[in-house]
Amino acid sequence: MEDTMRGGEMSHIPKAMLCWSSGKDSAWSLHVLRQRQEVEVVGLLTTINEVHDRVAMHAVRVALLQAQAEAVGLPLWTVPIPSPCSNQQYEMAMGTAIRRALAAGVSVMAFGDLFLEEVRRYRETQLAGTGLAPLFPIWGLSTTLLAREMVSAGLRARVTCVDPKQIPASFAGREFDDALLADLPASADPCGERGEFHTFAYAGPMFHHPVSIQTGEIVTRDGFVFADLH
Repeated sequence: MEDTMRGGEMSHIPKAMLCWSSGKDSAWSLHVLRQRQEVEVVGLLTTINEVHDRVAMHAVRVALLQAQAEAVGLPLWTVPIPSPCSNQQYEMAMGTAIRRALAAGVSVMAFGDLFLEEVRRYRETQLAGTGLAPLFPIWGLSTTLLAREMVSAGLRARVTCVDPKQIPASFAGREFDDALLADLPASADPCGERGEFHTFAYAGPMFHHPVSIQTGEIVTRDGFVFADLH
């Protein structure tokens, strides 16, 4: 673990787990945290739908998630949750992960949230008194500017899930790029923060090497449109 000198004394950088959805916002959060060097990210924490063996909501196969973690050079901690999953079940599963993190010397939990106040408050409430401090490295950034910055910096991501009530189903399986940003309806957040779409990041400055992917079948399930990645 890296050390820094403060006032002539040796000070350890806090260890952090990053809540990792497999998408672009998580990937960019990792990039920002590594640049700032205020914490040392020691692992990725991902909830897994244990019925489908995929990342919750993003519907990414666990094998791809594992390849992604290897490509960014961090261990993956998976948190299995049932489907459907109640708040109580989710909180119990996360409680187990929090205890594991504390036992590993982790003192910070980082999240890739951007502007949804109720989501931030929920996370802060759940971590209150646990010994883990919440950290939101990309909070409050302009999502219009951030989306452009991600693309121009070489972040590559594929849309894996679309809410067709907010944007056209045809966005499923598309690249997150300048063309997609130009085609998004004006009502949609450029980063999909309101659940318009979810992505799988597979290349960029936070990766040691790209993750090879192919877009497979596109299916509609539970009111969402999913692009299956291989």
